[in-house]
Amino acid sequence: MSERVGFVGLGNMGWPMAHNLAEAGLELVVRDANEEVQERFASEHGAHAARGAADFAEATVVVTMLPDERVVADAVLTWDGGIAAALQAGAVIVDMSSSNPIGTRALGPKLAEHGVALVDAPVSGGITRAGDGTLSIMIGADNDDAVARALPVLEVLGEKLFRTGASGSGHAMKALNNFLGGAAYTTTAEALRIGAHFGLEPGTMLEVINSSTGRSFNSEVVFPQDVVPERYATRFALGLLAKDVGIAASLADAADVDAPACRLVSERWARALESLGPAADHSEAHKGWWE
Repeated sequence: MSERVGFVGLGNMGWPMAHNLAEAGLELVVRDANEEVQERFASEHGAHAARGAADFAEATVVVTMLPDERVVADAVLTWDGGIAAALQAGAVIVDMSSSNPIGTRALGPKLAEHGVALVDAPVSGGITRAGDGTLSIMIGADNDDAVARALPVLEVLGEKLFRTGASGSGHAMKALNNFLGGAAYTTTAEALRIGAHFGLEPGTMLEVINSSTGRSFNSEVVFPQDVVPERYATRFALGLLAKDVGIAASLADAADVDAPACRLVSERWARALESLGPAADHSEAHKGWWE
């Protein structure tokens, strides 16, 4: 592939994703709020480091991998006049961040004023799968042509691509998936805490759980690898998961759905966030509840 692609956000997930695009032969123009990171990536990958929004003018697809929808909107609409204003009509912005779908739906019409389409395509799989290009990607858009234009990029980044529906549906799916992950972490942590009072060892409990109906990604991976040995090295920030679970709870409120479990899990993660701070590894959340 020889077209120019923009990539905004070179963090823990964004760097390996952008690396894979460079390895696939795409000409990249990159932007990160940390100028040192931006320059280092550009130097190592032969990419163009953006000095201003105009540097994205020739990009046909621009990927954003940023903390939330507010940072995305700032990058594409405000920074140096906005990346969207610099793009040619027909370009596509692919927001792969964990954004609030309500914000996504509000952003689409603003991009359309510049002739630019929006695809929301958040990911699941963590840093390891970002590195080997096997992410699961949830794709929402109102414009099928925009999805088709984004696919060559998305196919480099992901192994399983799911077309979820209209604009915002991808971001809604991501938040709901992470709500389930956050709920499984919460219930597993509580089960181990209760079990300890009955003399049950964590390793024994996990062995039983993972051979039974209570198993989950958390019981099979997060707890044995990071929680029990106290490694806390998933590299997925507590603040990000707390945000995603909060988005899920806000969607329940917006849809007027009676979802007490969702709200309770959101409250638990908000408590961990308040106690430990956003930079803590998400596998440490239990410390904010009991320690």
